[in-house]
Amino acid sequence: MAHGQGADPPGERRARAYWLAGAAAVLLLGLALPGLVPGRAAALLGGALYTALLYTVLMAAAPRLGPWTAGGSALAASWAVELFQASGLPAGLGRHSLLARLVLGTTFDPSDLPGYALGAAALVAVHQLARRRARRVRRFDAPKGKPGGG
Repeated sequence: MAHGQGADPPGERRARAYWLAGAAAVLLLGLALPGLVPGRAAALLGGALYTALLYTVLMAAAPRLGPWTAGGSALAASWAVELFQASGLPAGLGRHSLLARLVLGTTFDPSDLPGYALGAAALVAVHQLARRRARRVRRFDAPKGKPGGG
């Protein structure tokens, strides 16, 4: 398939694979860590990891997104889900579906909102650092006479 007709360039395929691996790691952390951390810290960590999972899945779907766009989108989605819980509908769905309970939660808790912000901020920061490092490595490795190669 020709580039531009639905095929991903190799770098984009690699980025998607990295982001999917990151999503799997965040999911595993989200299942394991909150049970090992005391009370309020567990709630904060759980919220942060929820938003981090949304961030990594979003980046896997659209690897060209910038960190701020991905972070803002993941945070907005997390807050929207939390606010949706205030309607009571997710609790009803959660009684019939484990998946709904895991994705939507069941009970509105405003103390979850800072955890979501923490998760978005952490992933934006890590993503920006990784991009800067990748640019430095590319500049350093570029052959002389080529752009960025000195």
